[in-house]
Amino acid sequence: MKILVIVAHPSMEQSRANRALIQELNLHENIDVHSLYGEYSDWNIDIEREQQLVSKYDRIVLQFPLFWYSTPPLLKKWFDDVLTYGWAYGSEGDHLKGKEFIVATTAGGSEQDYRSSGNFEFTVSEFLRPIQVTVQYTGAIYLPAFIVHDAMEATDEQLKLEAHRYVEHIRASTEVLLS
Repeated sequence: MKILVIVAHPSMEQSRANRALIQELNLHENIDVHSLYGEYSDWNIDIEREQQLVSKYDRIVLQFPLFWYSTPPLLKKWFDDVLTYGWAYGSEGDHLKGKEFIVATTAGGSEQDYRSSGNFEFTVSEFLRPIQVTVQYTGAIYLPAFIVHDAMEATDEQLKLEAHRYVEHIRASTEVLLS
């Protein structure tokens, strides 16, 4: 299975957690990393290039920090620009049909913070619902997310363990992820 990890972090140099995840990804074959902020610092997304890139992969992972309870703005723009009518959806828009998508996100808050009784009143999965609906609308398969909680407080050793779990998660079979 060919896996594309689309990373959307506006200040990667400041993110210990996302850097740890990417460092681990780079050790594995059949996992390619594509940085939106690295490619499009001018915010001019090459739509055709992105569509061709996504078409080559079986599983697409969207990696980003939970940014004000949503995605960083360039990833939202990527959705708006790349997932076009006639390509991603509509009567002839079937290029994502059957492809698998996983969200991988880092959150500064604890798992307890992201509960109905917690500080943020909602789970991370609830904050990710717009992405889930978007993916499903295109005919793609939305698989369970990978979430790193307490990303800012985690030790280097904890981040290394999370990075190993991350690779296991995104390489796991669909059956295992859905069980």
